[in-house]
Amino acid sequence: MLHLHRKKALQLIKQLLVVILFSFSFHSSFAQVDLNLEDHDLKPYYFGITLGVNLARFQTEQHPTFLQNDSVMVAEPGNAGGFSLGLGATVRLSNRFEGRFNPQLQFTERHLLYKLKYPDYDLGTNVVKKIESIIVSFPVQVKFNSDRIGNFRVYMLGGVKADIDLASNARARKAEELVKIKKYDYGIEAGVGFNFYFPSFILSPEIKISNGLGNLHSRDEYLKYSNVLDKIYSRMIVFSIHLEG
Repeated sequence: MLHLHRKKALQLIKQLLVVILFSFSFHSSFAQVDLNLEDHDLKPYYFGITLGVNLARFQTEQHPTFLQNDSVMVAEPGNAGGFSLGLGATVRLSNRFEGRFNPQLQFTERHLLYKLKYPDYDLGTNVVKKIESIIVSFPVQVKFNSDRIGNFRVYMLGGVKADIDLASNARARKAEELVKIKKYDYGIEAGVGFNFYFPSFILSPEIKISNGLGNLHSRDEYLKYSNVLDKIYSRMIVFSIHLEG
């Protein structure tokens, strides 16, 4: 069911982007459009702000001793949403390429779902562990721009990131109910976006996949919710709106 919900969310985002692209392409093909910000693409650098929403989850690997566990029958990740705020600085590298530094503050929540053999007090046999995070993310990306068509352009991006989780609980002492998550992470990102040129600013909707490469799990063999898992990786789909000038 979680996989189906995630798949439906991705389909809705894709359909929205297709509608935006088709609508603007149709307008550009059949209407006389005055070019906005004609000299913008010649700027050596420019700045902007970012507003975004995300669909976040963990990718987990079970510990080799999981099958020997007599209390936890199932341990799997669940999807959850969040939002982000950020700033952007973009530098022109050539006619096609730009470099972008886009630090963001991300508020997100990720779930781990457990099915227990024996009820856990008043929680029953189905237990959800919610892990809230406040992440300071530092992505560095390279953008590849298409030709500008009127007041519209498509771009692709790829890059790397470094994350700091300000709400990390890896050093928490009261640990019985916790799955401990490390403070630092790093990863790779890839996505696609669209530039809409207006008279005084550029509106850029963008969707990207952000995958962490570091193992976030600070495993504790004495905690039943932690010892069944070996590695935990961050996975996130981000839909952002960039306002640039």
